[in-house]
Amino acid sequence: MNRQFSQLIAFGCIAMLIATPVAALYLLINIEVFAAMARSSLHLPIQWQTVSDMQWYSLWLLTLFYVATGVTGLYFLRRAFSNFAKRELFNRSNSRDLRLFSVFVFAQALAKPLHFSLASMLLSMNHPAGQKVLSISLGSGEIKVIALAMILWVMSDLLVNAGKLENENKQFI
Repeated sequence: MNRQFSQLIAFGCIAMLIATPVAALYLLINIEVFAAMARSSLHLPIQWQTVSDMQWYSLWLLTLFYVATGVTGLYFLRRAFSNFAKRELFNRSNSRDLRLFSVFVFAQALAKPLHFSLASMLLSMNHPAGQKVLSISLGSGEIKVIALAMILWVMSDLLVNAGKLENENKQFI
């Protein structure tokens, strides 16, 4: 069962690695769709009718950098779970891949409030003086993701130590 579950996770990562650039390109070509998605997800007191196309394209680029952090992490997660599916459990490669995944998850959790703040400034930059917006958002979701990243970091060390124990046990047999 663990093997199939690992294969499923690796396949899901591959699907996201393919779908994300395709979706990003679609949203770049159809910037109006991206703008509609941003309006519905960003709950900001922005005068939406004043936002120019250049601001939408800039927000798209900013969002691309934010999303790329998570997608890069998925690349390393896919590598680790592909090895798990091959029953290669305790090796330095898996440890490194899980550690890199945790680093990218941690970076994306820290980047989320920054992305939201920059988006609020970018979308309100053409407002009159006194009506520009700087919104900062940090919630329990980011704290949970940071905790998860730390747990994965520790688990990556456990894989290396387990690999050493496995090698020692093989030498006794």
